This record gives sequence, C-alpha cells and structure tokens, in this order.
Amino acid sequence: MSSLLDKHAHVVPARTSEQVHDTLPEAKGLPPRITGDKNLMRVLNESALDSSDVVSASSLDLPAILTSERMRRRSDISRIRPSDFPPAVEPEAIELPVINEHTQGSSTAVRMPDITFREDSLAIPAGRQAGDPEIAPSFPSSLAPSVLLAEDEASSTAPAISASQKAVYRRKSLVHFLALCWCVFCMGWNDGTTGPMLPRIQEHYHIGFAVVSLLFVFNTIGFISGAFANIYLTDRFGMGKVLIMGAIFQIAAYVTLSPAGPFPLMCAAFVLVGFGLSLQNAHANGFVASLKRHSHTKMGLLHGSYGLGALLSPLVATQFAKSSTHWSFHYIISAGLYVFNLFLQWAVFHGRPQQEILEEEGESSATENAVDSNKYKQVLGLKEVHVLSMFSLIYVGLEVTMGGWSVTYILERRNGNSNAGYIASGFFGGLMLGRILLMWLNKKIGERLALFLYALLAIFIEVTVWVVPSLIENAIAVSFVGLLLGPMYPILMNHSTTILPRWLLTACMGYIAAVGLAGSAILPFLTGLLASKFGIASLQPFVVSMMSTLIVIWAVIPRARFVPT
Repeated sequence: MSSLLDKHAHVVPARTSEQVHDTLPEAKGLPPRITGDKNLMRVLNESALDSSDVVSASSLDLPAILTSERMRRRSDISRIRPSDFPPAVEPEAIELPVINEHTQGSSTAVRMPDITFREDSLAIPAGRQAGDPEIAPSFPSSLAPSVLLAEDEASSTAPAISASQKAVYRRKSLVHFLALCWCVFCMGWNDGTTGPMLPRIQEHYHIGFAVVSLLFVFNTIGFISGAFANIYLTDRFGMGKVLIMGAIFQIAAYVTLSPAGPFPLMCAAFVLVGFGLSLQNAHANGFVASLKRHSHTKMGLLHGSYGLGALLSPLVATQFAKSSTHWSFHYIISAGLYVFNLFLQWAVFHGRPQQEILEEEGESSATENAVDSNKYKQVLGLKEVHVLSMFSLIYVGLEVTMGGWSVTYILERRNGNSNAGYIASGFFGGLMLGRILLMWLNKKIGERLALFLYALLAIFIEVTVWVVPSLIENAIAVSFVGLLLGPMYPILMNHSTTILPRWLLTACMGYIAAVGLAGSAILPFLTGLLASKFGIASLQPFVVSMMSTLIVIWAVIPRARFVPT
C-alpha cells in the first residue's frame, strides 16, 4: 500500500496556519476579524488537507467514510458562532419583548423529554450529542413566539394587586363571611328551639306524637317550595335581595308564633319558617362553596356557627318551656334576631347579585347564566344532585331528630326532669365543636375516609344510648354523637363542589340544602309516628338504621369527576 502511494501520489508539504489562510479559497474571502477566532481556525486547520492523507483524486479513490467525515467537519463552519464576534457597526438599541420560559404545566406545550428550553440557551444531554451532529433538535410549534407573546401580553394586561388592595379584599371577604355566619347562626337557633318546645306544645294543645309531628310536615312544604322558588328568585333578583326575602319570611313566621294562637295557625307559620330558611341556606352554602380561597375551611366555620346557634337556643328555650303561660314568648327573641339579620344582610350586601359580591372581594366567579337552557331541567338532570340530596335529607333529618326527640326520650325512658332540655344543647354543642376541631383530621386522612370513620363511631356510641339505662351516660354519649356527626355536612358541601358544574353551583346547593331541610321535617315526623305506635323507645333503633343508611349512600356518591368551570 505504501509503495502504491509512493508511485502514484505526490505528498503535499505541511503548512502553517498562515499558509492555510492564504491558500484556501474559503479563507481568502473572510474578513480579518474572523481569522483571529481560535474556534474557527481550529476547524479550518482540521478541515485542511494534511500530508498524511492527501493524494491525487485521479490516482486513488477515497473511502466513503473519509469523505463523509470531511463533509461533517466542514459543515461545522456554518453552525459555530464565535464567542468574541464584535459587530462591525454598533447597532441601534431595539427593545425586544421577553419570551418567558414555557413551563411544563401548560396544557398546550409539547416538549421533547430530554431537551430543556431556557430564555436564550438550549441544553442537550450528552447522550444526544453522541449521535449525528447534523441533526438539530426541532422546536415544537406550540412554543412559537407569537403564541408566547400573546400569552405574555394577556397576562401583562391584568393589573397588579397592591398590598393595600389585598388588605381591602381580605376585609371585604371577612365582612361578607361574618354576615353569612350570622345568617346560619339564626338557622341553628331555629332548629335548636323545637326540641325543648315539643313537650310544652303537646301539653298546651293537648295533642299526641302524631299530631304534633304535623309541624314537621308543614315545615317540609315550606322547604320544598323554597328550593324551587330559589332558582327563579335568584335569576330575577340576585343573592342579596333573596337573603332579605328569607329574613322577612322568618320575621313574619315568628310574629305569628309568639301569641300561641290556634294549632293550625302554628302549622301555617312553620311553612313560612321552612320557606325562609330554604332561601337563606341555599345562598349561604352556594356563596362559600364558590370561593376559591379557603373554601373548605370557611365551610366548616360556617356550619360551626349553625352549631353555635343550636347550642344556645335550647338554653333559652328550656327556660321559657318551664312556663305554662309565657312559653311562646321565646319566639319574640327569635323574631328580634331575624330583624337584626335583615338589617345586617342589607348593610353588607345591598341587595346585589352574587357575581358583584365576589368581585368586590377579589374573587372571580363563574357566570351563572353561562347556559341559557332551563336551569330546572339542568339541575334535576344531574344524577349526582339526587344522590347528594338523599344524603343531605337523611343527615339533616337525623340531626334534627336527635336534637328534638332526645329530650322526650330522656324524659320518658330515663326519668329526666325539666332540665332535660339541656341535653339538646349538649348535642348541638358537640355538633359545633366537631365542625371546627375535626377539620385538621379531615385534611390529614381525607374527607371521604373521615366520614366513614365518623359514621361507624357514631353508630357504636348511639348503641350505648340504646342499651345502657343511665341518664348521665346517655347525656354524654349524645354529645359525642353530635361531635362525630358535625363534620359530615361540611364534608358533603365541599365534595359537591368537585362533582357539580360551577355555573349551577348555587342552584344545586339550594336544591341539596332544601331537600336536607325537608329531611329535618320528614324524619322527625316518621319518628313521631313510630313513637305513637311503638313508644319513644323506637327512637334509638330508628336513629341507628339511618346512620347505617348514610354509610351506604356515601359509598355510592362519586369520588370526583372533571367539572368544567
């Protein structure tokens, strides 16, 4: 092979870099500033013909590998950018828009798994560099500058929120929330009143369990009517005005109850009570559930205020129930609370719709009128709404049944006295504490699992009330049952926000809450029927069966699904 090279090839003597620059046609036409660049000269030297491998092209065929290697080396010239490449003319300063890093979380980003993009650099792993250097990474079309600039321009148009404006938002949010807490406090006050008053009402009107249970039936009529009327009234007048309407209905009902008129008049007043409570409960739950900041925590505190009202009400109602002539004056206090509630709701919300109220505290809200079709059809067409409503019906009915009929059970089965009404306060006190103190446990183990745990423990404790004939043990056990039942309703409302459309949230919340309030009438009515036939001892097996039903329904409720917002 060496003899063949000696015979047919003439050796080109080695040349310095200056000679290469003068000889190569590529180098002669380059500006002088490029010749000093070390990186470019290195490529030029390597691509020059060496004395060891340059022969006459006519005398010997070059291998294909050597040819492709030289072509690859020469192609590096077009891609290498000199590190110290000064501009010939100082360009005019032009301010260019900044293209931010396109994060991986973007739903439109399509990115190669081993290439990371930064503002002005492209990093390729070593494994990719070991391949063919002629292959350059392709930039995804989703990272086009026009798209990114449009996104940045849209984001830049949003006004920056100053610290003082954030403080205003927090103050407005707190005021709105406290006003709704007072509204829910009055609801708890109403529900806590019924238990201590039932024995006095039976004695005053000389009626039995079945007849006195008609109060719960007429209350149900008011709840259901309010649920369907709420959708129309909300679209027509807005959240602020509907809250005021609910307070007016409550005031009219308590004014009717305070003189202790005929029993049919009392039944009519309970219709107004149910109608007013349905309107207020729907908007209080719907507003808090639509919040994007601290929604779950506020939901627990909101219903904790319900427990506080239900805790204090029996303490006052028991004192009035001891009087045979002035027992109905308790409703004057209730009317006074709702008069204050009326002025409070007007002073805070000014009769405005929910969207304006949310914007006032810096919350963006889903448009309630996003869908123009019939809202009644939309709400009733959701299967999840009916399952959630069934859980709400049994839970709220169970809650009011225990708070109401437990006093009668203690009086007749445990030989209690007139102070037995305080047991209802113990139950609702546990309810309030459970909704506040157990929030950390709900977050730690998950709300879905927590509800199963609470239901099982509540069944166990309620069985002790059934089988242990002790007044003190029963009173303590009823309080612990309230503690365990307390977090269930806030968990239900929080879970509803994950499986229901946000533009129907207030309407759905109103329906679920109204059906639950109907349960607060249906289950106590059924308890009264059972007590009239089998005695008040039937209360405990009925309560245990309803708690077991809650577990079954909760297992059927969907975990979560994608909800368009």
